[in-house]
Amino acid sequence: MSVRRSTIIFAWVLLLPAVFYVTVIVAYPLVDTFVLSFTDASLKKTTKWVGTANYDKIFNATFAEVILRTFVWTAFSVTIKMIIGTFGAVMLNAAVPGRALFRVLTMPPWIVPMAIGIFMWGWMYNGQFGMISGTLQNWGLVDGPVAFLAHGSTAFWATIVTDVWIGVPLVTLYMLASMQAIPQDLYEAAWTDGAGRFYRFRRITLPLLVPSMITMSMLSLIATFNSFDIIWILTQGGPNGDTTTMIIDTYRTAIGSKKYGEGAARAVLICIFLSIFCIAYFRVTHRLATGESR
Repeated sequence: MSVRRSTIIFAWVLLLPAVFYVTVIVAYPLVDTFVLSFTDASLKKTTKWVGTANYDKIFNATFAEVILRTFVWTAFSVTIKMIIGTFGAVMLNAAVPGRALFRVLTMPPWIVPMAIGIFMWGWMYNGQFGMISGTLQNWGLVDGPVAFLAHGSTAFWATIVTDVWIGVPLVTLYMLASMQAIPQDLYEAAWTDGAGRFYRFRRITLPLLVPSMITMSMLSLIATFNSFDIIWILTQGGPNGDTTTMIIDTYRTAIGSKKYGEGAARAVLICIFLSIFCIAYFRVTHRLATGESR
């Protein structure tokens, strides 16, 4: 019994750092934010319990547009990143000269500090001296300067393009690693049977990449849904709120307007959405694992 007890104690000692991290760094802020969402916390010295009043305020037509815009922004960004990243991984996995150099060249968007990369895109989007507007004018596609960040429709897509540029390298490297983990025996057997390159990709590569694609899509979805730097640096949610997502609206409410209770309610709603995404992800991966085990 003494040996077993010492083993249990030693196991708990090893778990203490993780328990401390989950309790202090993760659990406590979540619980505190949830409690704060039911108060009128602000810069006032006193805080009152207001029940669900903060949640009643956010369920209006304006915030519904913010929620819809967040989902559209996330869906387009994640979809484009997965398509380009997977296609790029296929190209980098092919036996072509200079493959190592091409793999290195995919890293700069991910290595460059995010703020610097976003500022660079902000200069490119400038209507007066930006490279994109100048190129379009030189090609005769537009008659005058195009201020991409000054109009809602173009600003919305400009933020998506910037997010895709930053996120594609990670998707590409992840999918490339997944492709290289596929046993080569499968390709050799298919090639022996006379299967063409496209057939091998459709019947071997793509099905075996599905779990990796689901995992990468989930990670990208969480990061994109919570993306703050790109939109804030480029447009700060403008013009006229056309690029305001849930995380931008939460920041404006809690930090900009000093309405901490209302901001906490918005943060709780974001956590709920992300929790739903995670539950759906775990259910899908569980079904895939169950199907493979059968």
